[in-house]
Amino acid sequence: MNAGMDQPQESCALSLPFVDEQTAARLAEIFKALSDPTRVRLIAALCAGERCVHELAEQLEMSQSAISHQLRTLRQLHLVRSHKEGRHVYYALDDDHVLTLFAQGLDHVQHI
Repeated sequence: MNAGMDQPQESCALSLPFVDEQTAARLAEIFKALSDPTRVRLIAALCAGERCVHELAEQLEMSQSAISHQLRTLRQLHLVRSHKEGRHVYYALDDDHVLTLFAQGLDHVQHI
């Protein structure tokens, strides 16, 4: 048996609390939202900093309405936050936890 394979499980069991059903459901909703490639690309774009819908639409080569629809889902799950300046709505990652979650997921994908 590979000892390196056991290490993450042992570490996880020692440091994480029991996850109740409600918390598990909320976490599953976040992972479900991140299962959409467009939403993943939006999170990636926002890792570089705050952007307005127009900038995100250009960067992802999608319509502003399609971008807004996806951002609404991310905002409802507190993955992104927004504020309005004049006629523009700007989006950013909600907090450093989102950046860490994204970076860890990306590291995992690049590792496998």
